[in-house]
Amino acid sequence: MAADTANPSSPRISLITVCWNVEQTIADTLRSIDTQTYRNFEHIIIDGGSKDSTLAIIASAPAENRRVLSGPDGGIYEAMNKGIGLATGDIIGFLNADDIFESSDSLGTVAAALEDEAYDGCYGDLVYVSNRHTDRKIRYWKSRAFRSGSFARGWCPPHPTFYVRRSIYEQFGRFDLRYRLAADVELMMRFLEVARIRTIYIPRVLVRMRLGGATNKNIQNISRQNKEVLSALADHGLKISTSMFWAFKIVNRLGQFLMRNRSQDLSA
Repeated sequence: MAADTANPSSPRISLITVCWNVEQTIADTLRSIDTQTYRNFEHIIIDGGSKDSTLAIIASAPAENRRVLSGPDGGIYEAMNKGIGLATGDIIGFLNADDIFESSDSLGTVAAALEDEAYDGCYGDLVYVSNRHTDRKIRYWKSRAFRSGSFARGWCPPHPTFYVRRSIYEQFGRFDLRYRLAADVELMMRFLEVARIRTIYIPRVLVRMRLGGATNKNIQNISRQNKEVLSALADHGLKISTSMFWAFKIVNRLGQFLMRNRSQDLSA
């Protein structure tokens, strides 16, 4: 059930989009944001100094709740940290510049989940889709409720579906820039495993992600990201079995491909 924007208890969301030279996809992303039925949100775009028509496309779709900051940065996670610093909402989430919301009530679903102040954050499911055909499912990332020790077994929520209160960032920090490919996983690990924030799992697809992002575009980056995750586990003093971690990762990945034909959740 989606939240009612008119409800005074409905939280304000800060939605952050980081981009750089994404003229092929940014219009789809903006359209999916601007058609959200839940309206109590601000949209912050952090552009890394695009040289293509990205900024012109953004300018052609003005919105009162949208702010754009453009200039060189040190990469995606530094840009995300800039966005967090600009956020004024109660809740912070991210939508990548080549991703789209699954439906027009995705933000409303997040807001409804976090109207209950017993929870610090929430997350849901995600589908990987074809770069050119976003209705073509490739993998289904089915998540679940968090259990202690899950990250050491290769589990983590899909970051584009992960929303937490701004106060959590203020208390436990932003993205750790030492991790070039896995700072999002490390942040969720820090929040869930170490800080033990209270989260609620939303059992429905919230986001469609195009294949080909920085961490999944080739086997080398996937391997590097997982090695960074293992380093993060060790840095946080979490018990790990390297062999079991890799085994669980393989099983989880195979499960995502097997889940792609399950369409009932996509229309939930």
